[in-house]
Formats: sequence, C-alpha cells, structure tokens
Amino acid sequence: MLFNYRVIINILGTLLMLNGMFMLSCIPFSLYYKEGDLFSIILSATITASFGFLMWFFTKNSKNKELRKRDGYLVVTFGWLIMSFFGSLPYILSGSIPNLTDAFFETLSGFSTTGATILTDIEAVHKGILFWRSLTQWIGGMGIIVLTVAILPILGIGGMQLFVAEAPGISPDKLQPRIKETAKRLWFIYLGLTLTETVLLWVGGMTFYDAINHGLTTMATGGFSTKNASIAYYASPYIQYVIILFMFLAGTNFTMTYLVLHKKFRKVFQNEEFRFYSGFCLVAGLVIGIVIFSQGHDTFEKSIRDSLFQVVSIITTTGFITADYTSWTPFITILFVVMMFFGASAGSTAGGVKIVRHIILVKNSLMELKRQLHPNAVIPIRLNGKAVSREITYNILAFIMIYISIFALGSVVMGMLGADFNTAIGSVATCLGNIGPGIGDVGPVDNFASISAPGKWVLAFLMLLGRLELFTVLMLFTPYFWKTN
Repeated sequence: MLFNYRVIINILGTLLMLNGMFMLSCIPFSLYYKEGDLFSIILSATITASFGFLMWFFTKNSKNKELRKRDGYLVVTFGWLIMSFFGSLPYILSGSIPNLTDAFFETLSGFSTTGATILTDIEAVHKGILFWRSLTQWIGGMGIIVLTVAILPILGIGGMQLFVAEAPGISPDKLQPRIKETAKRLWFIYLGLTLTETVLLWVGGMTFYDAINHGLTTMATGGFSTKNASIAYYASPYIQYVIILFMFLAGTNFTMTYLVLHKKFRKVFQNEEFRFYSGFCLVAGLVIGIVIFSQGHDTFEKSIRDSLFQVVSIITTTGFITADYTSWTPFITILFVVMMFFGASAGSTAGGVKIVRHIILVKNSLMELKRQLHPNAVIPIRLNGKAVSREITYNILAFIMIYISIFALGSVVMGMLGADFNTAIGSVATCLGNIGPGIGDVGPVDNFASISAPGKWVLAFLMLLGRLELFTVLMLFTPYFWKTN
C-alpha cells in the first residue's frame, strides 16, 4: 500500500481533538468579559473535537501503526491545513470574520505564526475570539518545535539536521528513542518563557489579558496583538524592552536557551549562528537608530529603541511594530525588505530562510573560490568546528534557490491579481517568510484587508510553504511522490 491512510487519519483526528480542547481554554475570557462569544466558542470546540474523535475512533484499531516517511509529508501538510480550516470556526460562527476566505487566511496566519491580518479593528473583536487568535500562534509555535525535532530531520528537510546534531539529548543515529524526551524539554522552556514574559508585561502595566496574549504571540514569533496600533499602543519603554528581549529569545535556537539554563555559556558563545544573529541585531539596530536620530526622529534613546525593536521583530519574523519603518527613508525600507529574507536561528519558532543557511551559503561560495585555485584539494565547510556534509550543503543550496524562485513567481502572480509593485513583493516576502508586516499596502500601519480573495489564497499557500520549510509541501506536487516505485 502506497500510504498508511488509517494511521494518517488517526493522527489528524488526534490533532483535531487537541484543537477542540485548546478552543475550550478561551471560555474563561468569554465568561469574564461577557461579550456574547461563549456559545460560538463552545460550538466550534464541540464540532472540531467531535469530528476529530470520529476520525480517531474509526481508525484506532489499525494493525499497521507504522508512520513511514511518505506518510509523514501528508501528516505535516494536511495537519496544518485541517487545523486551520476547523480553527476558522470561532471566527465564522461568532460573526467576527464571517467570510471563509478571510477567516481561513487569519487562522492560517495564526497557526503559521505569520501575523498577517485582515482585521481592520482588532479592538472591536470579542475577547474570547481574540484570545483564540493569539492561541493559534502559540500552538503553531509549539508545533514547530515538535516538527523540528521529531519530523523534519526524519524527512531530511532543509538544514534541520544541524539542529538535531546540537539538540540536547539527541544524536542523529539515535534520534527516535529520544524524541519524546527532547520535545518535552523544549516545551517546558517554551512554556516557561511564555509565562515569564506574561508576568513581566503584567507587572509593567499591561492588563493580565493583554499580557498573556502578547506573551503567547511573542514566544511564537507570531506578532498578533490585541491593539490596532500593535506595541506602539504602549508608550512604556519597559514593555518594549521586555518584548525585544523575548522576541530575541524566541528567535534563538532553543538548544542555546537549554544550554544557558545549564550554565554552559561557553558553548552558546562558540555557536556561529548565535554570534552572527545577536551581532547583526545589535549592529543593525544601533546603525539604523543613529541614522533616524540624525534625521530628527526623536530622542536618542527612543530612536535606538524603535530601531532595535523593528530590527529584532523583522529578523525573528515576529512582526510587532512600534514605528512605521517605511517612513524612515527609502534606503532603510530596502534594508528591512532584505532582512525579511534572513530569518533567525534554526531550531527556533522563527520563520524565514534561517541564518545558518546563509552562513553555509557564504562559506560554500568562498570555498568554491579556493577550489578554483586548488581543484584537487578536499576543503570541507565547517560550522562550529565540525564539517558539514555535502548532502546538507546541497540541500541548503536547493532550498535557497527554490525560495527565491517562489518569491519571484509569487510576486508576479500577485501583480497579475492587481497588486502594485511594492505591495506584490512586500506581501509575498512577508508571507513566505512568516513575518507579518511588509511594504506597500501591507506595510506596518496597514493590513491585508485590501488584498483580493484570490490573492489571499495565494498568500495563505505561501504562508504554509514558508512555515513547513518548502520541501514538505512541494513534495506533494511531484509525480513520483504518488507512484509506488
């Protein structure tokens, strides 16, 4: 049999049951604020969990419970899709987003931790529904951690083997027996950081509701906010610095956080990706801050703070804003567009290409120059002192080539659907990189409401592609994936 359909359906059913239970966690906010969204949340949770239970129940006695590599591609891709379709129910049934296209776009934007929104008045949405919106990002971020540790390395996706080699308790040759242990450790770190940020924001002046929502979406590098003005609503430097810190931590390889908690600081600072990631955020934030201060942006401290906030937000693909970076001169706007293709660390909740891929790309390019002079020499590429296999290098080269090609093709398609040049490239770059704000009509002070319905489906597909590391989804469109031989 080409696919183990019973196992695939069983896992998807389990995911839907979990999705339904997560929806029920919105009930306390619905009861407290009494805004009339309680019934729609309960009904959505019931439909989702019931459908999932039926899928699980009728496939639970499968004799062959082995999840093969080919099955894994279907589970990952359809898992994200089915979670998003059923996750749209609270929006639709409550009337917050009655249109299916918009509701699916908002939900997939949540689960993919993109943060692109079609809502024009976020603060008018019922609190229970708004909490569900934030929770979808936290679930998506948590799912990416498991995906990174448990699924992508087995499928041989992207550069994630590098993360596996660094992850606590994992060795590439003994991956599966340690998956549960490692995922549990990373989940505890993820949950712990979320709770810590929530408390710090609450202490800093946010309401508990706003604090927990921003805690959820920061650690997921999602960027959904409870305010129309995003973090710019809060004039408090304390709140903004706390969010900068936790965006940075969310964009850091979770293995590095694990090492810090075990006081292995030396290993952290020896990590090339972390050094480049932290160094770039600091240097870019300072340089841009000095430039905008020299042009009369505001006080020196606020210029640096706004600059650092936007740099970290874009690099980590979080998407929060405190200022409109597209108004800071064309040069800085272009610089931010370039940063949309960076991404933060592998093994984090951030989207994008990931810095480690760029490091290996640059090293491989430099090595090719050396090989021209010494064609018979064996010159390996090294990362953190270890040789990187040619297989991983080729995989990364292919990933970046496909990423650029999809960006170009997506921009053309969006242009054909009526978007102007800036909006076309801005919307594609930000959705493919799971960032949120772009340029043009989807800039930091705008949203995606003006995008046509076909355009929203195209961008939703790009969100899924970017979140699942391209190959996971694209594999399903190849003829040999569906052949027995």
